[in-house]
Amino acid sequence: MVPFICALVMLHSKPGDSPIIAPGATLQKLGGGFAFTEGPANDAEGNVYFTDQPNDRIMKWSVDGSLEVWLKPCGRSNGMAFDKKGNLITCADDKNELWSISPSRKITVLVNNFRGKLLNGPNDLWIRPDGGMYVTDPLYVRPYWKREAKSQQTGNHVYFLPPGRHVFMQVTDDLNTPNGIIGTPDGKALYVSDLGKGITYRYMIQPSGLLLDKQQFCKLGSDGMTLDRDGNVYLTGKGVTVFDRTGQQIEHIDVPEDWVGHVCFGGKDHRTLFITASKGIYGLQMKVRGAY
Repeated sequence: MVPFICALVMLHSKPGDSPIIAPGATLQKLGGGFAFTEGPANDAEGNVYFTDQPNDRIMKWSVDGSLEVWLKPCGRSNGMAFDKKGNLITCADDKNELWSISPSRKITVLVNNFRGKLLNGPNDLWIRPDGGMYVTDPLYVRPYWKREAKSQQTGNHVYFLPPGRHVFMQVTDDLNTPNGIIGTPDGKALYVSDLGKGITYRYMIQPSGLLLDKQQFCKLGSDGMTLDRDGNVYLTGKGVTVFDRTGQQIEHIDVPEDWVGHVCFGGKDHRTLFITASKGIYGLQMKVRGAY
């Protein structure tokens, strides 16, 4: 829900020649008529949950191809991810909270402030292997908020919630607009997009949750992010742009919508790339499997 802020290298491969797209595969529209789709997350069976944020609902696409409303209202959830217990962790933007939603749809508020002040607006998250959670918190003022500016944070940061959930830590202090975030399955590296600067960075993760060795990964910002098992990084905005683990662009996927908010892998074999793009959700068959 932000404007595109930097140029792309429009590298297009023919499907048969693409290093990641399945031969002959074309982009398929799986659903439409939404206000703005965001935050796709796949469960263990390959079903994909995503938000229609302005309509305050979480949708579920099942592996049988059906589409249904899973939860409404949903705290105007944005970025989401499943933990190992099957709980759906969401950035509940309505009241600037981090939620855990059980399979039975019971809601538990995990975080509702930092140092006594509201968060700016939790946007995206990644859960590392031990259950610790990284959360981006940029400020995009929403028309449904009823709060004073002095009640929110003074900067846009990334935060960490340890596995024991006993303390909520700020782990960055030099980002303009942290937005998309994803970490490697081994828990060693974290990618964070600074959408305001149009740059995605890579950090090394410390057991304590702290982030070290900040390096520029690529000169492109991203609203949402995912990884495949080959270590390729998928960034969103004007379509989906894919970089290999060295930061070299290897693919660009055009999507017929104004803005792509997020991506994830799903389906029975985890080889379908699900793309939440403005008023629709799309799927594309891939050669590669998702990292999650």
